[in-house]
Amino acid sequence: MPSKEPPRRRVPGPARSRNAAGGPGRPRPATRPEARRPGRPAAGKRPGGTSRPIRLGSPRPRLRLISLCLTLVMLAFVVRLLQVQAVDAATYAAKAEKNRYLEYTVAAERGEITDRSGISLATSVDAHDITADPKLFTPEDSKAPDAPQQAAALLAPILGKDEAELAKKLSTPKSRYTVLARRQTPQVWKQIKDLKSVFAEKAAADSAKGGPGANVLAGVLQEPTTKRVYPNGDLAAGILGFVNAEGKGGGGLEAQLNQQLQGEDGKIRYAQAGGRPVPTAGSTEIPAVAGTDVELTIDRDIQWAAQRAIADQVEKSEADRGYVVVQNTRTGEVLAMANAPGYDPNDLAQSNSAALGNAALQDVYEPGSTSKVMSMAAVLEEGAATPGTHVTVPNRLHRGDRLFRDDIDHPTWYLTLNGVLAKSSNIGTILATGQLGKTQAEANKVLHSYLRKFGIGSTTGLDYPGESPGIIAEPQDWSTSQQYTIPFGQGLSLNAMQAASVYQTIANGGVRIEPTLVRGTKEAGDSYTASEAPKRTRVVSEKTARTLAKMLESVVDDEEGTGTKAHIQGYRVAGKTGTANRVDPVRGVYKGYTASFAGFAPADDPQITVYCAIQNPTKGSYFGGQICGPIYKKVMEFALKTLQTPPSGSDPARLPVSFKPGE
Repeated sequence: MPSKEPPRRRVPGPARSRNAAGGPGRPRPATRPEARRPGRPAAGKRPGGTSRPIRLGSPRPRLRLISLCLTLVMLAFVVRLLQVQAVDAATYAAKAEKNRYLEYTVAAERGEITDRSGISLATSVDAHDITADPKLFTPEDSKAPDAPQQAAALLAPILGKDEAELAKKLSTPKSRYTVLARRQTPQVWKQIKDLKSVFAEKAAADSAKGGPGANVLAGVLQEPTTKRVYPNGDLAAGILGFVNAEGKGGGGLEAQLNQQLQGEDGKIRYAQAGGRPVPTAGSTEIPAVAGTDVELTIDRDIQWAAQRAIADQVEKSEADRGYVVVQNTRTGEVLAMANAPGYDPNDLAQSNSAALGNAALQDVYEPGSTSKVMSMAAVLEEGAATPGTHVTVPNRLHRGDRLFRDDIDHPTWYLTLNGVLAKSSNIGTILATGQLGKTQAEANKVLHSYLRKFGIGSTTGLDYPGESPGIIAEPQDWSTSQQYTIPFGQGLSLNAMQAASVYQTIANGGVRIEPTLVRGTKEAGDSYTASEAPKRTRVVSEKTARTLAKMLESVVDDEEGTGTKAHIQGYRVAGKTGTANRVDPVRGVYKGYTASFAGFAPADDPQITVYCAIQNPTKGSYFGGQICGPIYKKVMEFALKTLQTPPSGSDPARLPVSFKPGE
């Protein structure tokens, strides 16, 4: 039996392609795979599952592309670097310097205002401007969607501001700075700091637990500044004025002397990083220069007495307003200038805007009979009459197109010139001043010259903001009625300070001294500098002034005088009453009265002048002697005691007031 051999195993060789006839052909490139046929292995696969090597494309094109991109990027960097370091180097350096260094203003301390004894009337204390960064109140920074509203609700009751207004200021993210409230006290800032601490701790605790850590007060900040305060409240507010929200004088002496009082602000400049100072980078500082301290001529105690007296009477008489001026007759210094109603410069929001000025210098009105002293001065100085000259005063006097009368109906009076002043006769004054010239026109011209020398129609010399010079027409322009009313105080106008200055002139022997309010100044680090001596003007002779002083005593001392309520025990008092028809400032017609009283004491050695006036008293008496005489007495008595003025050493002259016909 033939032996059987095992069949040979055929080792498959490389696959070959075939031509259309089925014969052997050339191998196809690997990049062109054949269509798979049933039962044949896929291209690139060897029988048995082994892979055939794959040929990759060339990397050079990709490398060239990457190199080109890198070159362009580097070129852009080089161009930008050249621009920053060469072309725009100075600009960017300036921006960097600006962002690196911070600069803020150091507010200068405003000068203090004191009375003549050095008692503070206006001073400055530490304060804070409450500010905010609105960006820190956005939802992204505060982590709260309604941070401005929440913060406004917390701050409004502390700052005394409207909640909606605060929320609006905090809702401006494009701005990095806004002022919420100016010149707040340290106590206010402490309240805000305490609230900020509470919210900061709460935000930190919330953040530690994985919460948002919202803090709606993080953007509330402060800037140190100063605040003007008036320790005595409304005392002398009309003189002092006030400081506005910008820290500038807004009225009174605060405005008039603002340049001296405000000083010069300083500056601090320092490097910072992340909002913190860099100690090694150095800093520069221009120190602030404190403002000049100002000492006034005002005596605080006399000012208080005058202010209380006029305020009480204005309230009692239900009047529109009133003023009292107290002046040193020998120096012209104003010891007091009180207005009622007044205001508290510490709380302007609660003040009546109509009371914010100084009515004693800014109101003008027809003075009435207190003006007769100027007419009498002209008559005496011109030698037209003497105190004992007889003047027959009828109940009515026809002049021009008018019929003139006195304040009361009376039988024919037989008065001396002294009696005309004592009884305040309008008719007697018209008759006396008619002797100043051969014609009425000449008499008008002479009287006008004396009125001008007494200061009527000119400012007082105080240079006070808003001061009125009064009104006095040229004599050729006086109407038919004015040429007879001006001698007794109607038809011309003045302010209270001018009226007081008239009596200071008589008390000072006929020499007018421009009134002064500032006694001296003291700059930071310097010694006290006294103010320049005021201007002096001789108005009438000393003889005329002394005679007038004796005549004015009859107004107070004689039982027939109209000013007996101004009598002061132990002192000889010279004074004059006034009751004038008042021009309504709104309607421009006569309505109501101006009651006044003016004088000085002691009459034999004058030291103090006091003038007071009340506008439109509507309750009780409206006569000057009745309602202003008592004010004069209160203020004068207080001033005499305060200045330790000794009583008079002689009796009044008691010049005759009337005469008997035929004697």
